[in-house]
Amino acid sequence: MSLWNDPDVEARVARLEIPFNRHGLDPYGVSTEALVHFFSVLAFFYRDWFKVRAHGVQNVPVRGRAILVGNHSGGIALDGAMVLASMLLEMEPPRLAHGMVEKFINLFPVASQWSCRTGQLTGVPELAERLLRDDRLLMVFPEGARGTAKLYWERYSLVHFGTGFMRLALATQAPIVPFAFLGGGSAIPSVMNLERFGHRLGVPYIPVTPWLLPIPRRVPLDVHYGEPMVFTGSPSEEDAVIEGYVDQVKCRIAQLIENGREERK
Repeated sequence: MSLWNDPDVEARVARLEIPFNRHGLDPYGVSTEALVHFFSVLAFFYRDWFKVRAHGVQNVPVRGRAILVGNHSGGIALDGAMVLASMLLEMEPPRLAHGMVEKFINLFPVASQWSCRTGQLTGVPELAERLLRDDRLLMVFPEGARGTAKLYWERYSLVHFGTGFMRLALATQAPIVPFAFLGGGSAIPSVMNLERFGHRLGVPYIPVTPWLLPIPRRVPLDVHYGEPMVFTGSPSEEDAVIEGYVDQVKCRIAQLIENGREERK
């Protein structure tokens, strides 16, 4: 098996219920070839390096629009990568989740094009809404860069949640599937963040681990998917109403984290 062309990944990409044209491209520029390369690498880390355990995958709708909403864990987007892998490798039929990446990715031409080809798109609300109306699966981390900046001793905490995902869910009537990601803070135990240096490179910060570089350790990772949460109302509700809905999602994720911690013990 070639690391860059996993036969199982290739077969699963071929089974994605996405309207690819004869060139292997979908309306958003996602490429089947890039997906195979990308997920072949992720499959190695998912199955062999971290031995990720996905719990409650049956809570994710097999078809139709939905928003995966979870916590950040680890100094880089390791959590997002493993959640994407779980959707393709664990679900039947396989699903492609679209992550809303930070806008700074556009500063790096190669990274920007690669993220687009693999379905990971800049977090523009209009684009996210269009994806959902096309019955795609969206992955959102409401903590943003503040979440990945959590230090080792903060790894199970939750910082402020943005509210954009809730207005998006209301506008598209999309169910929210909360999830908890555990182990990322142990795989990449950040002890400090170099913000000034990161800004010079065009990123929010550079995480520093006990071995300096944010190279992940080989530790088991878990992701727990909770039952879908459905909210009704107008996306133009007052901030207080939206924040109340967001708090409900945040509390559910916190509960999933605590339950997951108990299981890991």
